[in-house]
Amino acid sequence: MSAAHSMIDRMTGRINDQSLLFQYTIKLVLLVSFLELVIYRLVSRLGMHLSKLAQEHEWIIPTFTALTGIGQWALNTVAILLFLALAVAAVNRMTERGLVGSNRIIVPSVALLLLLTGGFLLIPPTVMPTLGAAIYNFVALIAIACLMTEYLSTHPAWSHRAMGLTYLLGIGGWFYYQIVSTIYSFTGTVMAPPLVYEAIRVGEALMVLSSILVFWAYGRGVSFRTRNQRQRRRAIWFWMTAGSIFTMMLFLDYLLKQYDPGMANNIRSAAAGIGWIFQFGMGYTFFLPFAFYMTGLLCWAYTVIKLLTMGRLAGYGIGLMFIAGYTLIVSNLTLMVVFGLMLLTMDRHRRDAADSVPAIGVPDSLASGHA
Repeated sequence: MSAAHSMIDRMTGRINDQSLLFQYTIKLVLLVSFLELVIYRLVSRLGMHLSKLAQEHEWIIPTFTALTGIGQWALNTVAILLFLALAVAAVNRMTERGLVGSNRIIVPSVALLLLLTGGFLLIPPTVMPTLGAAIYNFVALIAIACLMTEYLSTHPAWSHRAMGLTYLLGIGGWFYYQIVSTIYSFTGTVMAPPLVYEAIRVGEALMVLSSILVFWAYGRGVSFRTRNQRQRRRAIWFWMTAGSIFTMMLFLDYLLKQYDPGMANNIRSAAAGIGWIFQFGMGYTFFLPFAFYMTGLLCWAYTVIKLLTMGRLAGYGIGLMFIAGYTLIVSNLTLMVVFGLMLLTMDRHRRDAADSVPAIGVPDSLASGHA
């Protein structure tokens, strides 16, 4: 008999392929992280702008106080869940691959990151806080760089590599700012570190670009290349509408100023307040036109929802990476990015050999066909 061997593409890393404990941990991490972002980092800071209204309405202060308490509960909960999730993910990597290849750096870095996080919570680095922060950020940067390198090596598509590389360079701008600034502060240098402000601005722009490229890498579903005439017409209408809205948002301030300068000033003031909230919540300074941030938000939200409905770990990973924001000033946010990248590397195509299929043919002789 002859055997036919073929190669097939198999999607690995779907959430249903994981253990039940890991599945619920991933889902809870994403849910509680989103609640912490909305309730604690965004809504609670909105209350700082309502001081005048609080004098007229008594319900504002207790409402925002309760929301802040819920947000702090979500912050503590997501910290515990991240510790559990990263520990399980590191053990799974060791079990499946062993301490070889990139695991020789990733697993020890994640373990050291967890130890440093727990150590700083139990024993705050009061003696040398700046040096401890520099070491923590350096270890986190190594883990993130190794995970992204593994992602780039296992995802040959240009869209995936463009998204991953821009994210790495973007978050690298923040880490460069933090590490260099803390080292200069520890040494007592009065001079400003070189290129720190340029790095953090370029990093923010690359993060926004990466959130847009997420749609190109994972959310494509409206393409001109399809042969289906109905889908092609839908794609034309979609991109025309999206382009029109983007152009309108890009020149909205100029158009309002021409129409009504007073209205333009009011909207500009409201946008500045929203930008302040997002700056403290996610670290974006909104120095770019508002249209780019809104485009990145819509592209990210659409892609994450699409991937979550498909049950792909990439949706959970991308969701956590951008929920953490740009300025990772809390250890929970750093762990969120590391865990998101670990989930992103688990979602990939693998080339496997198909089971051998025996060829059906005529027996060589009549005797060979007898029992």
